[in-house]
Amino acid sequence: MTERIGLIGYGAIGEEIAAALDRLGERDKLVATLVRPRRAAPNAVHDAAALIAARPDVVIECAGHQAVRDYVPDLLAAGIDCILSSVGVLADAAMAARLDQAERAGGGRLLLPAGAIAGLDGLVAAALAGIDTVTYTSYKPPHAWAGTPAEQSIDLDSPIAEQVFFEGSAREAAAAYPKNANVSVAIGLAGIGIDRTRVRLVSSRKVDDPLGVIEAAGAFGRFRFDILALASPANPKTSALTGYSLLQCARLGGAWPIAKLAR
Repeated sequence: MTERIGLIGYGAIGEEIAAALDRLGERDKLVATLVRPRRAAPNAVHDAAALIAARPDVVIECAGHQAVRDYVPDLLAAGIDCILSSVGVLADAAMAARLDQAERAGGGRLLLPAGAIAGLDGLVAAALAGIDTVTYTSYKPPHAWAGTPAEQSIDLDSPIAEQVFFEGSAREAAAAYPKNANVSVAIGLAGIGIDRTRVRLVSSRKVDDPLGVIEAAGAFGRFRFDILALASPANPKTSALTGYSLLQCARLGGAWPIAKLAR
């Protein structure tokens, strides 16, 4: 089991991870939390150098795409494994190349967690057997899409039961909805790639919490996974399961090296 864990970010997900470590009696494993100056957090540090100096075995990123750009290359170059929550940043080809270069230079691994995506391991296996198509559909209640570009595409106050406001590739979804499409990029990496993976985003009055549906077909056969994961009480745009998945990947392993999936 991992003995020394670092965090980047202390929002809803970071707080949940710290609280879970408390409940497990493992709070001393959290050796540093990288946050902005004057932001309170357990063992707070404010730059990548200080986080590296704390000597974590693995760092969990849960602070958004810009945090990945600002800090993760330095950590990988220092030989520290990083579990990536904001995996949608990899839709930026230049950023993906920069992270790959940092991995090669320092030996740290960029790791893909399951997050709130049950069945991702089955998709990884199916990719080896042969996949023809993968579609990911994300259903969320209208209020969960507030503050996103969906507001320019549809009326979130409309009484219509369901409104599909985006259809495209996982790469296009990540570019248009960077705070909502991390799951689609993870599915793309695990399966047939982010350009071939199709994504539908839906505002739905039929659900109270996020519902993700993964459908795949190919030489292996076909499957469909429905994942109804309760929304985080602190942030309706993310699943309450996400933080626990990130933590278990850090504690027990089980994440996938992104560089190997992408090859």
